Amino acid sequence: MTFNDLIAGRHRIVRSVLGALLLLLTLILASPADEFPFDQELVLDAAPMRPAKRVPILTVAPDGSATIDLWCKTVSARVELSDASIKIEPGPLPEGFPEMMGEGQCTRQRMRADEDMLAALAQVTEWRKQGSALVLVGPTMLEFRQSDH
Repeated sequence: MTFNDLIAGRHRIVRSVLGALLLLLTLILASPADEFPFDQELVLDAAPMRPAKRVPILTVAPDGSATIDLWCKTVSARVELSDASIKIEPGPLPEGFPEMMGEGQCTRQRMRADEDMLAALAQVTEWRKQGSALVLVGPTMLEFRQSDH
């Protein structure tokens, strides 16, 4: 083996290592923007309906189980994700009222809003990150933000 062969071999190794590092860095930097925000409270970007301060919150576990805190009640759901598509199958609304809700807070308007929100969530077909927000795309666009508490 000649001196030139040794030098050429070292250059190939260095180029290969640098190329692998560049590829790894690209994957690391590109990945978080496209990841679904599992195990985080995602708050609907909407004003509260008075007299309560509660707004809908969506929390999805990596296994697809989810909790949806609606305007008045809370339901369980199943979420299926693949790339940019999403399917949410909410459970039925419970009969009783939440323990934390005071008398008069679950008005007819809030209960109707619960039904409307469940219907909108059941019709979403796509998701995307838009800045720090999670946007659910369907007949009704729903924008959620990470809870700050």
